[in-house]
Amino acid sequence: MRYTKRIAATALCFALTASAAACGGGDDSGSGGTAAKPTNCTNKIVNEAAPRVLVWAWYPNMAKVVDNFNNQHTDVQVCWTNAGQGQPEYEKFQTAIAAKKGAPDVIMLEADQLVGFEIQDALVDLVPYGANDVKKNFSEGAWKDVSQGDKVFAAPVDGGPMALIYRTDIFAKYGVKPPKTWQEYAESAAKVKAAGGPVFGDFGSNVPAVTTALMIQKGAQPFVYDLADKQNITIKLDDQATKDVLSFWGDLAKKGLVGKEDQFTTDYISGMVGGKYATYVSAAWAPGYLTGAGVGNGKEKGKFAVAPLPQWDPANPVSVNWGGSAFAVTSQAADKANAAKVALGLYADEASLTDGWKTQTIFPLNQSVLKSGEFVNAKVDFFNGQTANKDIYVPAENAYKGATYSPFTVYYYAQLQAQIVKINEGKTTGEQAATDLHNTIVAYAKSQGFTVK
Repeated sequence: MRYTKRIAATALCFALTASAAACGGGDDSGSGGTAAKPTNCTNKIVNEAAPRVLVWAWYPNMAKVVDNFNNQHTDVQVCWTNAGQGQPEYEKFQTAIAAKKGAPDVIMLEADQLVGFEIQDALVDLVPYGANDVKKNFSEGAWKDVSQGDKVFAAPVDGGPMALIYRTDIFAKYGVKPPKTWQEYAESAAKVKAAGGPVFGDFGSNVPAVTTALMIQKGAQPFVYDLADKQNITIKLDDQATKDVLSFWGDLAKKGLVGKEDQFTTDYISGMVGGKYATYVSAAWAPGYLTGAGVGNGKEKGKFAVAPLPQWDPANPVSVNWGGSAFAVTSQAADKANAAKVALGLYADEASLTDGWKTQTIFPLNQSVLKSGEFVNAKVDFFNGQTANKDIYVPAENAYKGATYSPFTVYYYAQLQAQIVKINEGKTTGEQAATDLHNTIVAYAKSQGFTVK
């Protein structure tokens, strides 16, 4: 799930050097899993005699998930604490890496953040601990997102296959249908505006992961990176696909066809409630987020539906992802076997997964759920009973092929965010933004010791 609402303006230490020498590598002296059992547990320990594994995680239903695990295990117990959602947790983890102590045994990380920690040897390869035994439980894309070559650095839990959420009342009023292509999206946006309707969507600067996903959908490959070759990276952000996507959205914003507001704000949610936006380009976890934020509970209840994400080339459809998290074992875990048992087993049992999707907390990646009739055929209340999983999200997840992330995702997102701000302010074009972004990221990578191909 994508909980990080604001991208930090400055990069963390893991983005500062290809060798990560300035940050210090992880070792086995972490506080979690040592002879002294962790005691700062938010949850109840069922078996006091069992070894404990310290876990940092922020899933909303984590308390129930931990209880499920502990009640089912006598050999190991989870000691859970919430060290922050997204960026605050990452900063604490980075501090622990630099200090070579203080990290948990298991940590929840978003998929696009894994490489930045892997490059510092802060995470453990789970293959020797049985990771490949559960590979069959996940789609090709979900597994790729947590893997580097033949190494696996985390156990996937949830993902964010993207789709187009839309207001059925607005579409009906202005006589538009769910667009199958982005060209149709632009045409519908113009039609609605010409008739005095609301903006069709939003080009918010604070969701650079969305823009990146759409660039990839268009055919861009921003980064090529292999952890086995730490020093070398390929960066391609001035390609035509990236220019096309930034120009497309910049043009819509310039014409007033989409908004320019930051998302995940009170004003943005009020806009969703009040019908200010006809569509929301988002992920499978969005219904849970929107419901939790108060959308779909008032006059707008029953007025939302979801359609497949519009395509750039309908003859060659591409599924993309926004968000999604996994459990990784840190190199500071003293008992890595027990830590791996937790990482691979936490949020993997039927009770936890069922609670996750039924409360719309997560979109599970485990195929045991994605293939279950109850999940596939579920009528989603937020979408007025639409079978969104069967019709939209499950096919999108199974078609997702995975992505390649850079070792400095935080810095990259911050720079893309800055370019989107300039586009929205009319200070640059999409094409120029792509070129400037490329040059900035290349210069940064070189300054941190990478060889850019």
